[in-house]
Amino acid sequence: MGRGRVQLKRIENKINRQVTFSKRRSGLLKKAHEISVLCDAEVGLIVFSTKGKLFEYANDSCMERILERYERYSYAERQLVPNDDHTSPGSWTLEHAKLKARLEVLQRNQKHYAGEELDSLNMKELQNLEHQLDSALKHIRSRKNQLMHESISVLQKKDKALQEQNNQLSKKVKERGKELAQQNNWDQQNNEISSSSFVLPQQLDSSLPRKKDCEMRKPSNDDHLITNMSCGVMMGLLYP
Repeated sequence: MGRGRVQLKRIENKINRQVTFSKRRSGLLKKAHEISVLCDAEVGLIVFSTKGKLFEYANDSCMERILERYERYSYAERQLVPNDDHTSPGSWTLEHAKLKARLEVLQRNQKHYAGEELDSLNMKELQNLEHQLDSALKHIRSRKNQLMHESISVLQKKDKALQEQNNQLSKKVKERGKELAQQNNWDQQNNEISSSSFVLPQQLDSSLPRKKDCEMRKPSNDDHLITNMSCGVMMGLLYP
């Protein structure tokens, strides 16, 4: 005789209820895994116990992606429903429950990424979490190295620009020094020329006879003409 159908109702005995939950939960997770493998389906399963403990299964170990896909599908489906249904209390209650469940999943994953509350994870989930953290760490290191190379390149360009500016300033200083040296030489030469031109008239004035001396001199008849011409030339030079 076959076993009779079990009546579906709440199990009053707390121990029996807990044992039944554990068995049915394991069977449900196993069935979810089987359908995902056999039928190549994307499966996401979330179960909360009476104590609020979470049990989940995702065939690609990414419950967030499955929930996002579900949200997009639900949103597209809601767009086809008349707007009057969106204002009903039931729709808002369902939306609130979905957002609350999504928030709890995100908060739990955030704690897992921080290394907290890992007791509820099995070996496969821990391996997937380690893989995700390794991948994130690689991206972080790659981005850090990229920023370091960019900073080094910017500093090298600044150093090159400063060196060029320093070379230009040194060249200008040398050119200015040469100009000052040439200016000093020119000033010295001008001073020497001025002093020599001041001494020459005095020497000529002391060595040449004055106009009065030329007039008082009595030349002879032989050189009278030559003497007068010499005096005239000298008087023209000294007293123009």
